[in-house]
Amino acid sequence: MPHLPHSHDEAAERLFDHMPAPEEFAASAELFRLMSDNTRIRLFWLLCHCEACLLDLSAMMDMSSPALSHHLKLLRACGLIVSRREGKEVRYRAADNRKAEALHHIIEEIAEIACPE
Repeated sequence: MPHLPHSHDEAAERLFDHMPAPEEFAASAELFRLMSDNTRIRLFWLLCHCEACLLDLSAMMDMSSPALSHHLKLLRACGLIVSRREGKEVRYRAADNRKAEALHHIIEEIAEIACPE
């Protein structure tokens, strides 16, 4: 740990010992960058609540299939959603992992705070 020029208490020094590595913050920043698009937030939220094919998602999101495919590709690449083939159709849903669950919870909490009943 570097020497702190104004070490007023030991709390900052103890905190520094537990601070995640810069790469971990970079991964968080990348996730926040990816989710800075309201379309991807809506799409991810939707897939947290249902499993759907591209055509149904296109209708629900009022978007073209190619545009929606781009967003699905990004969400799948970062591990937030998964897909499975059912015959000729590919169905999408939120991934069953800690990152997806945490992000879904954050989105729900922020939506409640921003849009109280």
